Amino acid sequence: MNLPLDRRRFLQAASATGAAALSGWLPAWAQPVSTGTTAAIPELGGEDISLRIAGRSLIVDGRWAAAIGINGTVPAPLLRLREGQTVRLHVSNDLDEETSLHWHGLILPTQMDGVPGLSFPGIKARSSFTYDFPIVQAGTYWYHSHSGLQELMGLYGPIVIAPAGDDPVKADREHVIMLSGHSQMHPHSIYMKLKQEPGYFNRQRQTLAGLLKGKDQPLAERLRWAAMRMDPADISDVTGAVFTYVVNGHGPADNWTALFRPGERVRLRFINAAGMTIFNVRIPGLKLTIVHADGQAVRPVEVDEFQFAPGETYDVIVTPTEDRAFSIVGESVDRSGMARATLAPRAGMIAPVPPLRPRPVATMRDMGMDMSAMSHGAKGQMDDMAGMPGMDHGMMAAHAQNNPPPSGDHGAGNMGMRDPRNAPQVRLGPGVQTIAPMPVDRTGEPGQGLADAGHRVLVYRDLVAFDRNPDVRAPARQIEVHLTGNMERYMWSMDGQTMSEAHEPIPMRAGERVRVTLVNDTMMAHPIHLHGHLFELVTGHGDHGPRKHTVNVPPGGKVSWDVTAIPGDWAFHCHMFFHMAAGMMRVVQVRPMEGEPA
Repeated sequence: MNLPLDRRRFLQAASATGAAALSGWLPAWAQPVSTGTTAAIPELGGEDISLRIAGRSLIVDGRWAAAIGINGTVPAPLLRLREGQTVRLHVSNDLDEETSLHWHGLILPTQMDGVPGLSFPGIKARSSFTYDFPIVQAGTYWYHSHSGLQELMGLYGPIVIAPAGDDPVKADREHVIMLSGHSQMHPHSIYMKLKQEPGYFNRQRQTLAGLLKGKDQPLAERLRWAAMRMDPADISDVTGAVFTYVVNGHGPADNWTALFRPGERVRLRFINAAGMTIFNVRIPGLKLTIVHADGQAVRPVEVDEFQFAPGETYDVIVTPTEDRAFSIVGESVDRSGMARATLAPRAGMIAPVPPLRPRPVATMRDMGMDMSAMSHGAKGQMDDMAGMPGMDHGMMAAHAQNNPPPSGDHGAGNMGMRDPRNAPQVRLGPGVQTIAPMPVDRTGEPGQGLADAGHRVLVYRDLVAFDRNPDVRAPARQIEVHLTGNMERYMWSMDGQTMSEAHEPIPMRAGERVRVTLVNDTMMAHPIHLHGHLFELVTGHGDHGPRKHTVNVPPGGKVSWDVTAIPGDWAFHCHMFFHMAAGMMRVVQVRPMEGEPA
């Protein structure tokens, strides 16, 4: 008779101990119930800040795991700074390996950027380093390790920088909402499995049962994709099969809660700190007013949902008037899982959580083949050729372009989907599976899988800078960079060369205005980040083009931006962590103009 009672008491005690431990290793801003960062909670600020990096354990949805934290917490402490100040960050490394901290999105001297082997030597095991730089901007940013795979083990935290004057964005309360992914599997094991079988974590492939039920692609289309050795269901490399998606270090079952009073204007600072996940964010029942993108003020735009990629940030205003709870939903782009939190007037409340929507399936447009631009006859030729035994799909693309191969050159490797004439600067090799024959600007389209969302979804062309851009000169020259890869072999690169192969940096001159066009030759999205700069997206808004530091280039798409080069050696890479690790990274080298001192 006593056994059930004893067991119940044991579980209650264990639960209380777990909750106490959870609070102990979470920073103040990420406690299970947040009153908001406008409240008097401990934060790190001022001109001298001490940070200690060390191994840590944590619990996500009741499961223990190894992690790396700062000052004993995972995620790391919130850094609250002010535009115009100088900050000195004293970082101690208690790990048995090298570490580093990169200040994502901040404009600073190149030697303070925090990329080992490029901008500084790194912070060796059991040593320390002091970052010292001025704060020249305001907004929402974040910091993370740029060493090994440490970022994927929790080594990241938020930065909130107040403007030097009054903040034009008025809010009664604000919360930081940092989305990421946590795995019980070590990042090295995840990467190894991707190299062995790129679709290892995809549990949502097309099936015969689905075909018989009329789901996803019809048979003819499946055969066409199979002939190209492409999987249209491969939307994300690493999925909810191995990731638990977290909000401020809390899993979906933890119910992290942000408090509000009905009628308040609440500012939500969304940060995508995930290593490999694009999130679709919405709060059912509330409109989202976007006021900042990547820390930069934009003209307010009201939407129901936005998609953002690793490295991006958005500040959102919501005004809940009802005395009830709302679910904050961060659905992974492949619909394999969800980060979930609650916006509520009181702790302990929950709101209905919408089910995961059907996962998207890639199309020929995601392969860089704009079918809408083709004539009916060209489409018919492609369909006919798709059914011909042994037909090379490069030839199909060549027909689609109405661009026949050179006389006497009919090799499969030289035409269509790998036609070097579409990108002469790309080095063709085993790491380049395709070159998009007809990439298009997709900045006016909703993110992958959201075209039929049934409500307004933010697109890049909705973003208009609040103020006139500081440099409105026309670009003096253009650079085109192709994002290349071979998904079957899990090889990623830029212009067909990995970071280790591309010994020549991308050169710029200090103060030079350059237009950079990114062309995605793969069928997977790539969020590209340029360190130490803000650039202006070319989306038709002239001198009010939105300023960003990270832009998501959709599959088969292209994006252009203008930048004013800042002296230094700067990392330029995909923020999908394993894509960068595999080689999708280059160095942008900015040197003084001729005649100027170095």
